[in-house]
Amino acid sequence: MKRTMQSAGMTAIGLIAALGLGAPAHAQGLEEILVTAQKRTENLQDVPIQVTAFTAQTIEDAGIGTTQDFVDLVPNMSLDDSYTYLNTFVVVRGVTQINNADAPVAIVIDGVPQNNQKQFKMNLFDIERIEVLKGPQGALYGRNAIGGAVNIVTKQPSNELEGFAEASYGNGDAWEITGGVSGPIVEDKVMFRVAGYYKEDNGRITNTTLNRKVDTIDHDYGMRARLTVVASENVNLDFRASYQDFRAGGLYDTSLPDDSANTFLPPYSNIMGETWGDILELTFKADVELPFATLTAITGYTDLTENNRGDLDFTNQGVPFLFDLGVGQGQDLDVKLLSQELRLVSPDDQRFRWIVGAYYIRTDRQLLTRAFIDLTGSTAQIDDPFLVISEDNNNDAYALFGQFDYDIVDGLVLSGALRYDEDKRHQDDLVNDLTRKHTFDSLQPKVTLTWNIDDDRLVYGSYSKGFRSGGFNNTGTMFEDETLDNYEAGFKTSWLDRRLILNGAVYYSEVKDFQFFYVDVATASQVISNIDKVNIWGIELEAQALLTEGLQVFGAVGTTDSDIKRISLFPGNEGNKTPKTTSWKLNAGFQFRQPIADDLSLFLRMDYEHRGKKYWQIDNRDVQGPLDLINARVGVEGESWGLYLWGKNLTDEKYYADYNPREFSGHLLGLDLGFLAQPRTYGIEGRVRF
Repeated sequence: MKRTMQSAGMTAIGLIAALGLGAPAHAQGLEEILVTAQKRTENLQDVPIQVTAFTAQTIEDAGIGTTQDFVDLVPNMSLDDSYTYLNTFVVVRGVTQINNADAPVAIVIDGVPQNNQKQFKMNLFDIERIEVLKGPQGALYGRNAIGGAVNIVTKQPSNELEGFAEASYGNGDAWEITGGVSGPIVEDKVMFRVAGYYKEDNGRITNTTLNRKVDTIDHDYGMRARLTVVASENVNLDFRASYQDFRAGGLYDTSLPDDSANTFLPPYSNIMGETWGDILELTFKADVELPFATLTAITGYTDLTENNRGDLDFTNQGVPFLFDLGVGQGQDLDVKLLSQELRLVSPDDQRFRWIVGAYYIRTDRQLLTRAFIDLTGSTAQIDDPFLVISEDNNNDAYALFGQFDYDIVDGLVLSGALRYDEDKRHQDDLVNDLTRKHTFDSLQPKVTLTWNIDDDRLVYGSYSKGFRSGGFNNTGTMFEDETLDNYEAGFKTSWLDRRLILNGAVYYSEVKDFQFFYVDVATASQVISNIDKVNIWGIELEAQALLTEGLQVFGAVGTTDSDIKRISLFPGNEGNKTPKTTSWKLNAGFQFRQPIADDLSLFLRMDYEHRGKKYWQIDNRDVQGPLDLINARVGVEGESWGLYLWGKNLTDEKYYADYNPREFSGHLLGLDLGFLAQPRTYGIEGRVRF
């Protein structure tokens, strides 16, 4: 494997030299990135995991302002908007997010897990770093990290007074302002940071029946405040509070004839959909330096509310068996989360390094679903429903975990980890006065052998297991927990004094009880069920090169080949792809920054994304064709300011962010449902620091 890796690296080096792109002697290499992917600070190139990391500078340069923006830049990962303002489906290496269930990736902000599907779509402001880990990460991140983990780190308070302000305006009369300030309250002892944003958007997608834009944002604003306290030489305290309030469009699916995944029509329902809610988050972190380790305690609390109202038949027609009357719907969701983690981390400068910890999270989730006969086109009719489903889901999850790294000999590291998760689920059916209980648990081991060939090259092999908890449907049926065994081999290399980085991996996963979602037409019930056995394999390759001073090129490719081996519920679909799977994804682009005058620089960046075919459901009848998306930014920058023109989806590709075939959507008229993605967007942005 060493000869193969070196041959690939030397081929790339030779290509660069042949193109005349060798490095001038004075040029610096690519930025070294420090990450906390394994709960301790490490150089990204030393971590034996496929990690895509975005620094604060990269986040600014790429115009990353939302979760969607960075997911679009990560191979073997997708994020699909659907249904409501906060609702998304994330897919990593073929493992899929589904309605009313836990995410397939652990989402962690400043060390606090986000345990609800609605928390993944967020506005990213004042962010220090984003780390995307692929492959099961349950040994350290716990339940639901079956496909990977996303670690988001916000900016720390500073010991000097500083601040920033940004403003953006785009088509659809969309505008956003962001700003923040940071500094000391007591120098070297108590420091603060406050940042916030406000955005509005008049939309770009028109409902042809109502002649109104459906993708509007009436308002979306948020604020985050942090306070760090150096309590003593060995004790650091960190307090964080954030709040978000929003009202926006939603439920603007288009009803379509069968097999219309590549026929793009605007929505035409006669009820205007809407979503509104708020999110409050409070966290506390304490780091205590002990003689033998660092003790970290992290407490998190979240109160999330999202309500929606809209059409149910998604047409401007009536439903025949309801005497040609229309039907509307609405849901009220309230989620409260309380988590606590305790962790001991040994010093980094030991031959044997270790981490041990314990974790607890309490989740209270209440969901009220109602349907109503539509006589007036008003969502106020929901107060006179003909169908009510009210459920209260609670669960207590506990975990114990540990990890070690042992230097067998110089350059050869054996790593092992083990986590035990226990998830106690409790559901109260408030309509039928029924109670259901079940406990799901799993051991999640991970073993990695890493060979550091030299300071710039390593290879690794790993085995890991992931676990996603099971639960109850609103019909009372239970779905099983999902487990995944992953086998992976990879490499990380740097060449030409870090002017060229080449990383890659091949992975193979065996999944038991793969979770998927559909609507039972007979009972109009939302159902989560299981595919008995799925195999997934693929490759990932990533390259970055600093061609000349100020000119950087980058590219990455990921493939996902999923294969349904056995499915008892819908036999006959063996051999098909799993739902929402994209066969392969390619990212490529360049970035150029060049001084053009004293204290003035030109900035150019282009990002190209190719998405292969997307398989929407287990029958593979509805397949969206390949997509090519182009984003670009151009601007001028001073020492403390910047002015940019930006554009996304510049070729105005038409596609569905989500698509639900009639066989699995439960549509009252037997139609497919497509949720249109955003068309071309463009605008101007300015920022200043002080």
